[in-house]
Amino acid sequence: MTLALLALVPLAGRSGAGEVGEECDTSNSRDECVDGAVCTNAADDTNRCRVLCTQQEDCKSGTTCNGISGGSNKSCQPDKP
Repeated sequence: MTLALLALVPLAGRSGAGEVGEECDTSNSRDECVDGAVCTNAADDTNRCRVLCTQQEDCKSGTTCNGISGGSNKSCQPDKP
């Protein structure tokens, strides 16, 4: 029974995962954001969930596919004004 409960713990954490654009805690973490997003260090000294990307074509207009400090993930980050 204990093993079954431990197996559910990771699923419970995902229910509160941040949507794209919402704040998160740990840069490069994929566990804090919805599927297809990663926690990314933002220009305002916060971290925000951003869309994962591997190439520029994965990103919409006004964003650029860039690497994230501290890991190998890339995300669609807002273009600087």
